[in-house]
Formats: sequence, structure tokens, C-alpha cells
Amino acid sequence: MRHLLTVADLDLVAATELLDEAERFEQALLGREVRKLPTLRGRTVMTVFYENSTRTRVSFEVAGKWMSADVINVSASSSSVAKGESLRDTALTLHAAGADALVVRHPASGAAHQIARWLDAWAVAEGRPGGPAVVNAGDGTHQHPTQALLDALTLRQRLGDIAGRRVLIVGDILHSRVARSNVLLLHTLGAEVVLVAPRTLLPVGVESWPARVSHALDAELPGADAVLMLRVQAERMNGGFFPSAREYAIRYGLSERRLALLDEAAVVLHPGPMLRGMEIASPVADSNRAAILQQVTNGVHVRMAVLFRLLIGTNEAVAV
Repeated sequence: MRHLLTVADLDLVAATELLDEAERFEQALLGREVRKLPTLRGRTVMTVFYENSTRTRVSFEVAGKWMSADVINVSASSSSVAKGESLRDTALTLHAAGADALVVRHPASGAAHQIARWLDAWAVAEGRPGGPAVVNAGDGTHQHPTQALLDALTLRQRLGDIAGRRVLIVGDILHSRVARSNVLLLHTLGAEVVLVAPRTLLPVGVESWPARVSHALDAELPGADAVLMLRVQAERMNGGFFPSAREYAIRYGLSERRLALLDEAAVVLHPGPMLRGMEIASPVADSNRAAILQQVTNGVHVRMAVLFRLLIGTNEAVAV
């Protein structure tokens, strides 16, 4: 792989290899007092975030540092972007400064793809072997591939296998890059995906997705192996998509009553940040049925695997 821009670039073999790689990193770090591997020593990873983030940004930084890479964080609000520098100039500047990988989050769908095209074209024009690897850390409402990978890893660890499992994705499908990436990856891994949302929070063309659509959460919970609750993205909403937070919680929030409708072995996921009391009740989020903090931990290992695959590019065992 040159870049990781969308889960659509991953077939079953490639996705499984990344999940296996992430588990190898987890085992390699297990029990170490100092969590450091020499895997990416001498490499420079730059995170470029045009949107606020806690989990994604921190986990990429931890992933790079645990593999001995030099990690540099670039925030749009404190860089030349605030002075009007274009996305293209920022990308080329960071490349010229020595980036081996750019981890990009941007509010515009397609931004990471465009950066990859600019850097690849620049490398061709200069006669160089290639520019930095680009990792899409979330672009608008389009894709968030590493989130889908860490969700899949969490499901695999909790359920044993993903193929044949039924996974519900509940909530703001319309504005969610997490939903789009998870639908594609879970379908690739053999799961049955059901989207549960009000009609106003479903995108145009959702019927072409490899998933079934439902509007009745209570009817779908029995028999589900996992439930992925989505964040309601109010910052992307320009109108009234539902009457009130209370109405949303009543119809689509995961309450203790609804948790009881699930099988005892079913798993609850949430990409965070959570709106407790609206999307998910606090007792549910804090229960042993929820794997929310396990998702965060797996995020580090998955991002280690992605950086390793892009910058080293081998299927060999993790160097210790």
C-alpha cells in the first residue's frame, strides 16, 4: 500500500492482515515496562488536523512514538493555515520538511485523496521514488478507515469471528464517516450490517450500500451480535433533523431497557465522544457489555499496524 485513504482499498486479505498485524503489535508490547519498539526509528510521522480530535490524534501519536518514530503534530489553528496557506502548499511544505507519513483529518470530503494525488504528482515530476504515505484520519462525511479497522479488531476479539455476525449501526448515518467506513469493511469481512436511523438521518442513495435499513431499533436488537452507536454530529447539521434530544433518546438511544433486549454476549461500541443520556445511557456505556475503552486501546495497535505497513511494507513479524 502507498496510502490508506478508504476501506474500499482493502480486500478481505489486506484487511485481515492489518488486523493480524495489530494483534502482533499488542503481543509485542505486552508486559514491557518501556513500551518502545525500534520498528520506525529514523522515520518522521506528521499529523495534520484541521478538525478537533482526542482519540484519533492521540492514538496516532502514541502509535508512532511506541515504534520510535519522530512524531510532529501540526494544528491548523496554530500553523500558516490560519494565515491563509492552501492545503496543497501545506502538504508540499511538510513533505519538503521531511515527512515520511502524513496523517490528515479535514472537514472536506476527499481532502486526503487530493493530498495524496498532489504528493504523488510532485514525486513523479521530480523523478523521485515517491512522496510521503498519506493516512486518512477522517475527511468530512466520507471515510475514516482506521476507525473501521479498530472497530473490527474489537469485534473480532469480543466475538471470535466477524463473518456471519449481525451488526447494527445506529444513529446519525447521514453525517457519519464512521458509518460509511464500517459498512464497507464489515461487509468485506462477511458480516450482515443493519443501519438503524430516522429517515432524516439517512443519506441519499443508502439503498445501494451493502446493508439493510431499518427505523425500528427495538425490533432489531434481539439477535444482534453487536451494536455500534454513532455520535449525533450537531456541528454538521444546518437544520432540524429530529424534534429534540429527548425525542432522539426515546427512539434511538441505547438505554438499559434496550440493553436487556440484546443477547448476553452482544457487544456495544461507540466511536466517541459520547453524548451520554442521549445516544447512550451512562450505565450502558460503563457496563461490561460495552467495549468503548477497548476500542481506544485497539486504536493504538491498529494505527501502529497501518504505519508499519505503509512505511515498511512487509508481512514479516513485528520487529522487537
